[in-house]
Amino acid sequence: MNTLIVILGPTGIGKTKVAIEVAEHFNIPIINADSRQIFAEIPIGTAAPTQEQQTRVKHFFVGNHHISDYYSASMFEADVMTLLNNLFQEGHIALMSGGSMMYIDAVCNGIDDIPTIDNNTREIMKKRLEDEGLERLVEELRTLDYDHWKIVDKKNPRRVVHALEICHMTGNTYSSYLRKEIKERPFNIIKIGLTAEREYIYNHINTRVLDMINEGLLNEAKTVYPYRKYNSLNTVGYKELFEYFDGNIPLDEAIRKIQSNSRCYCRKQQTWFKRDNTITWFAPHNTKEIINYIENNI
Repeated sequence: MNTLIVILGPTGIGKTKVAIEVAEHFNIPIINADSRQIFAEIPIGTAAPTQEQQTRVKHFFVGNHHISDYYSASMFEADVMTLLNNLFQEGHIALMSGGSMMYIDAVCNGIDDIPTIDNNTREIMKKRLEDEGLERLVEELRTLDYDHWKIVDKKNPRRVVHALEICHMTGNTYSSYLRKEIKERPFNIIKIGLTAEREYIYNHINTRVLDMINEGLLNEAKTVYPYRKYNSLNTVGYKELFEYFDGNIPLDEAIRKIQSNSRCYCRKQQTWFKRDNTITWFAPHNTKEIINYIENNI
C-alpha cells in the first residue's frame, strides 16, 4: 500500500537533517510542511533548507510563494493531495517533514471545508485591523461568534481576523464550519516524531538564532521591513527585529526575544503533538533506527 512518512517535531529539533537522510535512503523527495518556509524572501529566519540541501534532495513547497501571497492550510491540503497522487504513480513511498501543526493535520486528517475569502473582504478586514486594532476586533468576534471567541487565540490577529472574514462574507459563524471530521486517506501514514530533553532543544534554539544573525537575518529583515503588515511576516524572528527597526528595543533585546519566543513556540508545538497517539517518537540522532522502523512498517 502507498505510504506517506511524516517527520515532525518542535522547532530546533533537527527535522531537516533527519528528513534529508531518510529521503536519500529511500531515494524520494521531501514535501515541506513548514508554513513560513514556503515564502521565497525569508529563507534565513525560517531556517529553510539551503541550496546545497535542496541539491541533495528535491524539496516541494520551499520558496514557491511570495510574502504578499495568501496561502492557507486548506490550500496546502489540496496542493499536497494533488502532488501525492503524482508521486504515488512513481513509487509507493512519499515523505513530508515540518513543524506546522495545522499543515500536517490538514494532510493527515483533512481540514474543514471553510470558504475561501474573497479579496474585497480580505482587504477590508486588513484595513480594519490597522485602523481599529486587534482588541476591538476580538470584541466584535465575541458578539458575532461567541463559541469561537471562547477558544480562539485572542492575541493572534490572523486567527481573529480570519474568523471575522468568514462571519462577514458568509453571514454564518466561523464555528459552524468546524466539524472536526477526519477524512479517510487512500494511503497509509507513518508519523515519526523527533524529541529530546528540553535543555538540549532550548540550547539548540538559542544557538540557531545566533547563527541566523551571523548568516544575515538582520539584512533579510530589513529587506522585508516595508512589507511588515503582511501576515506572512507575523512570525518569530521578524516581529522582534521590526521592533528594533522601529526604535522600540535595542538589538540585543530583540535577539533575546527571538530566542524566548522561539522557545515558547516550541512548547506549543510539543503540547499539540503530544495529543496525537499515532506518533512514534525517536531521538533526532537515531536516523538508522528511524529508517529501520519505517522499513518494518511499510
